Amino acid sequence: MSSPLSPSKTPPPLPEKKRHIHQYLQFCSTSSTDPSAVSFYQKYKVRQRDQDSAHQLDHLTTGSAPSVGPFPAPALPPKKKQQDTQSDNEDSSVDHQQGSEFSQRNGEEDEEDELLLADPNEIRHRITLKSEEEEGPDVKAASPEILLVQATQPGSSEQNQYQEAFLCTYRGFATPSDVISKLQRRYRILREGGAADLTAARNSIQLLVRVVAGLSSVELEPDLLLLLSDLVFCLLIGGELGMARLLHANILSKMEERWKLIGSPQSLRPLAAKGVAARPGTLLDFRSQDLAEQLTLLDSDLFCKIQLPEVLLWSKEQNEERSPHLTEFTQHFNNVSFWVRSVVILQDKAQDREKHLLKFLKVMKHLRKLNNFNSYLSILSALDSAPLRRLDWQRSTAESLEDMSSLIDSSSSFRAYRAALAEAEPPCIPYLGLILQDLTFVHLGNPDTLTTSLGSKVNFSKCWQQFNILDTLRGFQRERYSLARDDDIMSFFNDFSDHLAEEALWELSLRIRPRNAPRANQR
Repeated sequence: MSSPLSPSKTPPPLPEKKRHIHQYLQFCSTSSTDPSAVSFYQKYKVRQRDQDSAHQLDHLTTGSAPSVGPFPAPALPPKKKQQDTQSDNEDSSVDHQQGSEFSQRNGEEDEEDELLLADPNEIRHRITLKSEEEEGPDVKAASPEILLVQATQPGSSEQNQYQEAFLCTYRGFATPSDVISKLQRRYRILREGGAADLTAARNSIQLLVRVVAGLSSVELEPDLLLLLSDLVFCLLIGGELGMARLLHANILSKMEERWKLIGSPQSLRPLAAKGVAARPGTLLDFRSQDLAEQLTLLDSDLFCKIQLPEVLLWSKEQNEERSPHLTEFTQHFNNVSFWVRSVVILQDKAQDREKHLLKFLKVMKHLRKLNNFNSYLSILSALDSAPLRRLDWQRSTAESLEDMSSLIDSSSSFRAYRAALAEAEPPCIPYLGLILQDLTFVHLGNPDTLTTSLGSKVNFSKCWQQFNILDTLRGFQRERYSLARDDDIMSFFNDFSDHLAEEALWELSLRIRPRNAPRANQR
């Protein structure tokens, strides 16, 4: 049978649209996020003053604040990094001598290298903690080096949560190269010390392995690859064979991801059978439940490929090139939406348009049962789009569409949708538009640094808010759907590449119902 878009009705292909994520966010852009949305992620404070009063431990005096060092410098070019590495090797004996004296130094000395601290008490002295009246994590603010060192500390479940928060959000105040370089230096120096220093060194390398495992595909730049290769060699020389093997495996995995991304971008989205000329059947030939399941299967594959650094980086930089998997996911949403609009509006008879719209409403009901909010809202955005909404529909059809639209009511920061999402049992695919909007709100509504009695420090309370959002997203990614692939439906979808552009949709809509034409009486 013929495609829902016959060649005679399909306009010439247009250049691929840019800014896919911005187009994706338009669905929730009519309402600005308010502070009540933050409670959905069980976060604490949304906004903080630019200057907060410091909360020190009782045994710190007011005159003991060390001077504030600059934030980590940007990553250096490869040649410069090699020179720095050579310089570190030449000065390792001096650095080791300094490291062995840390336990004897007064915690108030301005020149102490925070990166090499191994005593938990000394580390904690340099952290600004929240007061009893404040909500949130114990760690409120600290220097980038102390936040990193604190993440290497073993401990309770609370400490493990801190480490997870650090790994998810450190890009807000340091680059991956910064963190890896500092952990490498900490390991190299402390491994030459006593038993306590050796334990701290091993904890540092364990954190470094996790940092590498969490790199996104676009972050493995050549200079960082050289740094990691040097570290693997260092671990082998030091006898840390297990860690060297694990780090090497992580590096190879990230290299493979990057090669796929650079060499063959299309391989990142094996959605449907590409290049299939004949698609069996029409929309009405398939069961609504089967269509919903195949849409969910496609969404799930793309959703689980999204890496958390991409989401955090986009909320800060809004650079789609730095978030390739997120861009693929949002582009898929947009393609499905325009495909649905095209399938409905290309029907010649009003009765056929009504049948197809009702079919999509039935598909949405099954998507809701599957907790696939992404495709649910993709279809809803299509059926509620202006070119379709202005046409004449039966009263019952219009009422059904209005009822389904209540899920995404923008009042009270999308309270209905957030409540439905909170009650959904996994597996579940959320609409990422609100997650991106909430992350952007946290980023813009909270300062990066806090002024404390210890100086200007990284605002880790902000990082904790970001972590709660990202950890919620990661929780959704853990559960996968157990759905079988239907090749006939996938071929019918044909990657949703056959759809009209916005201008063509409006042209057909005006042809069906001219501008200023009276509406037909709804039945």
